[in-house]
Amino acid sequence: MSAVIPQAPRIHALSPHDATLWLPAALQIYVAAMDYPAGTETHRLPMWREHLNRPGYAAFGAVQALPAADGRPVDHLVGIAYGYSGAGDQWWNRQLRVGLRQRGLPPAGIDAMAGHYFELTELHVHPAAQGHGVGSALLTALLTDRPEPRVLLSTPEVAAEQNRAWKLYRRTGFYDVLRDFRFSGDPRPFAVLGHDLPFGPPAP
Repeated sequence: MSAVIPQAPRIHALSPHDATLWLPAALQIYVAAMDYPAGTETHRLPMWREHLNRPGYAAFGAVQALPAADGRPVDHLVGIAYGYSGAGDQWWNRQLRVGLRQRGLPPAGIDAMAGHYFELTELHVHPAAQGHGVGSALLTALLTDRPEPRVLLSTPEVAAEQNRAWKLYRRTGFYDVLRDFRFSGDPRPFAVLGHDLPFGPPAP
């Protein structure tokens, strides 16, 4: 992808009905942003399709005009964010409850945290478009006017929290829920972060 021309991203809601149009490009962004090997998108596609039908599902995309071969600007999807309402029958919710129990949270506290929330499932910006406020714009669009009391997400642990994802989450006020947690089947340590809703800038 060519370098993104400096302009504010245009954020659009992405409907499940039109997912056949935007999902392939969104998965390419996911692979590029996470530096996964080519072909990873094929294995993720069924899961992303299944998520389309979950209660509370919402998705937003960031569109930028990039120059085509003839020099004329052509719109490209450069960022994707989606999520849905968390529920007890979901794998991620069951894993969250395991982690909270391991940390010693009592049942009432676990239910308070894991009983009603919005799961920010994916937030990715193509590397060529990073550093232009795309991630922040997508995050704000996705979390505005949500009915849940909080949003939760998981992100891989990195040394000293030094990557763009961590910097975005800390800058916008996300707090720790779990640290160094291993999801079943994945040896990497993850953090679970949260933010109370409605979404807004962190308090001073």
